[in-house]
Amino acid sequence: MEYSVLIKLQGKLPRKISVAVSGGVDSMVALDFLKRNHVVKVLHYNHGTGHSDEAEAFVTRYCKDNGISFLKDKCKETAPLGRSRECFWREQRYKFFDKYNDYPLVTAHTLDDCVENWIFTSLNGTSRIIPYRRNHVVRPFRKTRKRDLELWANLNNVPYITDPSNNDTSFRRNYIRHELMPHALEVNPGLFKMISKRVADDEHPMER
Repeated sequence: MEYSVLIKLQGKLPRKISVAVSGGVDSMVALDFLKRNHVVKVLHYNHGTGHSDEAEAFVTRYCKDNGISFLKDKCKETAPLGRSRECFWREQRYKFFDKYNDYPLVTAHTLDDCVENWIFTSLNGTSRIIPYRRNHVVRPFRKTRKRDLELWANLNNVPYITDPSNNDTSFRRNYIRHELMPHALEVNPGLFKMISKRVADDEHPMER
């Protein structure tokens, strides 16, 4: 089997890139895929939650074992009273990412994430997909289904860890992923195809 057919990379990336790696299957597969043809540097952000130290240790060990340049930081603050923890962590994470803008920073957002975000923002009346680019941050895996990344991990023995908080539906995005998305797909089985077309129309390749 030609493994590369499982990954639908969007746009063109320069040879030197940074990759945001949490230790989960999506970002570990993105790193495994990209390090084959690019010079990569890993950025890891520890959110300071119960699972975060384990994830940091895992990513640190993987990078050292594979000779990959590695930068990390840890959140030392808590979300202000009344502020969404998800939004606060994301804000802190991107502050860290923005410090290192010498190369494009790749995140492992998938087509599944784009569908999830469309549902999430539709509830607010905006109906947005995750954009290809945000400043120096790019998301070239938006055409790829999460199940294909999982298949790549199995075929290529890519190690990863699972964050137990991903099943905690008290977080809004987890609730959408586990509870709302299955019902949305029952109502509109063509939802992935629709969002895939919007993703394809929103492509801004990087300059070499």
